[in-house]
Amino acid sequence: MATPEENNALVMVTPDAQPNKRRKKKSIVWEHFTIETVSPGCRRACCNQCKQSFAYSTGSKVAGTSHLKRHIAKGTCPALLRNQGNQYTPGSGNGTASDTPKRRYRSPSSPYISFDADRCRHEIAKMIIMHDYPLHMVEHSGFVTFVQNLQPRFGMVSFNTVQGDCVATYLREKQNVMKFIEGMPGRVCLTLDTWTSSQSLGYVFVTGHFIDSDWKPHRRILNVVMEPYPDSDTALSHAVACCLSDWSLEGKLFSVTYNHPVGEPGLESLRSLLCIKNPLILNGQLLIGNCIAHTLSSIAKDVLWAGRDVVKKIRDSVKYVKTSESHEEKFVELKEQLQVPSERSLSVDDQSQWNTTYLMLVAASELKEVFSCLDTSDPDYKEAPSMEHWRQVETVCAYLRPLHDAANILTSSTNSPTAITFFHEVWKIQTDLARAVASEDPFISVITKAMQEKISKYWKDCSLVLAIAVVMDPRFKMKLVEFSFSKLYGEDAPTYIKIVDDGIHELFLEYVALPLPLTPTYADEGNTENNMRTEDHQGTLLSDNGLTDFDMFIMETTSQQMKSELDQYLEESLLPRVQEFDVLSWWKLNKLKYPTLSKMARDILTIPVSTAGPNSVFDTVNKELDEYRTSLRPETVEALVCAKDWLRYGSAEVSNAVVKMEF
Repeated sequence: MATPEENNALVMVTPDAQPNKRRKKKSIVWEHFTIETVSPGCRRACCNQCKQSFAYSTGSKVAGTSHLKRHIAKGTCPALLRNQGNQYTPGSGNGTASDTPKRRYRSPSSPYISFDADRCRHEIAKMIIMHDYPLHMVEHSGFVTFVQNLQPRFGMVSFNTVQGDCVATYLREKQNVMKFIEGMPGRVCLTLDTWTSSQSLGYVFVTGHFIDSDWKPHRRILNVVMEPYPDSDTALSHAVACCLSDWSLEGKLFSVTYNHPVGEPGLESLRSLLCIKNPLILNGQLLIGNCIAHTLSSIAKDVLWAGRDVVKKIRDSVKYVKTSESHEEKFVELKEQLQVPSERSLSVDDQSQWNTTYLMLVAASELKEVFSCLDTSDPDYKEAPSMEHWRQVETVCAYLRPLHDAANILTSSTNSPTAITFFHEVWKIQTDLARAVASEDPFISVITKAMQEKISKYWKDCSLVLAIAVVMDPRFKMKLVEFSFSKLYGEDAPTYIKIVDDGIHELFLEYVALPLPLTPTYADEGNTENNMRTEDHQGTLLSDNGLTDFDMFIMETTSQQMKSELDQYLEESLLPRVQEFDVLSWWKLNKLKYPTLSKMARDILTIPVSTAGPNSVFDTVNKELDEYRTSLRPETVEALVCAKDWLRYGSAEVSNAVVKMEF
């Protein structure tokens, strides 16, 4: 028979002696604590790391695990703090990084994550870059309080520190972009987008455009160059020189497209620089071009200025309807009574975006009957447009429509518009204006005169580039050039057609004689093609013994008759005009058939026609850098703008060894 002492001992041991009858502990804390019995009816939880003891149960009263979780998760355990440098992993028995948890938990509590101040600084810098936050936000009291409550152990950084972190992020990403550019097989095309500031400083955003070895187009902002005198003759050439030097692109530049008005001295300065830094492809005729978005916006502004009186009258009428709820209700009621079929809705235009003015005029024109009835039914509505006004509105819309349709192509974020597309768009505008010039209507005459002057200048400067791009499309080749020029130039067409034909042949001969740039990828492609051709020859010729003289005979008798890749390409039949045709994919498939011509085609099809992004195609005012950005050092502005662009495309995994820079 057991003694009373033995019975008490049995009662104490039984719960732990039969674990299969107890519910298995699932809380994460039991990876860090061990239950110890300190006296009959009293057990405590002992920390495996620091050996501190915590209440667990006394008799039927259980203390729970919340205080144990706080000991681990909030970093109050001194042993865990010492082990942070060793990357202590929750669940390890001895505090080493190699130990891993032995089981998964369904506890909602988050596992312990070691605090890393450097990574926090890096993430703050990325946040500022990606969302255009001011660098001074790290010193704002609200942000400081928020972070201190989130993680008291994080030492807040100063403006100078976060500025250094942002520049460090830029430098790290720049190394990735450099490797990316080194792998590009062809030449680079640049666009120069000039921004202004309230201090009359200029900032030239230099963007590089490339086509990779898989024939996919890419673009990256490469530099933001501050120009104290943006209207000087050397501003653009200085920005290009900075880019070529910074990215080692000397000898690899193919074209430059700009949006800032440049006089002949400025263009001459740019040509002189390119002559020194770059082999002049086609005598430099392809190197410089105007931005089509800027040209279209400039022409649209002229059209709207010519019709400014009637545009203001329409704008005032739209304001009358849209700025009063009762007026708008009355307008909608009249529209329903008159059964006007238009589905367009009225909206007041944003005068910094000319497309909104065009859409306002179109909508108002379709609803002119409603405005006329509103004039008779609402005594407060005065100065309604007359029939002559509506006729002028329709004229303005008719001349803005082709500009709007052409510019709208540039807003696509999926497909990059090419010179091929805009050859036809600009040609259509040219031919329409040529017919309208003969009009005796003074209003039309004023509009068309301003339009024709600017579109003719663009065509004169860029038609060769646009036409050569068209030739590289197997659906058109020289045939579309011949057709378009015959319509545009009449009897003089053969002269202009010959200019394009001679230019494309001269350019091809330059690629045959000087197949630059010999980047590693470009050279690898050439070697691959040569190896394939060599293997083919080895498969057909068993021996070259006695055939040397035969080879010389073949060269002497056929060298004058062999057609070049270009002539062979031009003489082949046109491909059907499929709407979704991908010209880059076609050249990718035919690069073995046309090894030299395909390299030339890749560079030509890289040429960007616009410097504007999809959101600024319709801008009527110069883009201006805000006062905060212009208060920063030019190097910091460049770092913030470029790094934001690069981070959009992803980057390599960031190491814990964050580069630190102090200013």
